[in-house]
Amino acid sequence: MTPEMFDLSGRVALVSGAAQGMGRAMAMALAEAGADLMLADLNEAGMNSTAAAIAALGRRAVPVICDVSRPDQIQAMFTRLDTEFGRIDFLGNVAGEAVLAPPEKIRLEDVEQVWRNLVFGRFCACQEAGRRMLAAGRGSIVNIGSLASVTALGRGHIAYSMAMGAVAQMTRELSTEWSGHGVRVNAILPAQVLNPGLETRIAAHPALAAQFLSGIPAGRFGHPNDIRGLAVLLASDASSWITGALIPMDGGNLALNGGGSVRHREPAA
Repeated sequence: MTPEMFDLSGRVALVSGAAQGMGRAMAMALAEAGADLMLADLNEAGMNSTAAAIAALGRRAVPVICDVSRPDQIQAMFTRLDTEFGRIDFLGNVAGEAVLAPPEKIRLEDVEQVWRNLVFGRFCACQEAGRRMLAAGRGSIVNIGSLASVTALGRGHIAYSMAMGAVAQMTRELSTEWSGHGVRVNAILPAQVLNPGLETRIAAHPALAAQFLSGIPAGRFGHPNDIRGLAVLLASDASSWITGALIPMDGGNLALNGGGSVRHREPAA
């Protein structure tokens, strides 16, 4: 492999959830590899901070306030993308909130909102990007899923897990439909990545930290920056024959059998 395989110079990426966490990390990594970006988020201050950091790298960044549960806002964003850049080479679907509640208690309107945040909005963005990529004969889409896409989490994740299962199957279907026309579609399935939401949950329930870590053989939580290399790989020509894949980013969590045990090395003296 050569560095040129990972060069994104002259390419345009759109990343949602770019104000913080994995969305910001993904956007920064793509910019460092040479891409210009459109950034989407509801957190205007955080998104502007990301845009300023990208501009400092000498790349172009256009921030757009967008609610990813609203198709009209997603469609308007892509219309602006056409005006600002005239092309799209990579889409990173990162944004989307969930509601946690036991299945016997969760409100149906909350289930619907989670579906709109994580499935409906992702599909709308995929459709808009896909139409443009199919016309160009090339492009790459990455949907952020979860280990909940393929396994059950419990702990009130019913709406989230149903939605993430749909994201996994959407990814496979879009890949099957579009890969023969030059458009690749993959999903990244993170385990517990430390972000403000997870840190708040752990602060409220400290025992969760040990519970989560007991299932991660690597012995640490994920960090938003862990997505950087994978994002550049999937956006670049280095992954030209990778499509329809559900790629765990989980420190070995998915590989660990439920009856298995984790043995961590003792710290050096």
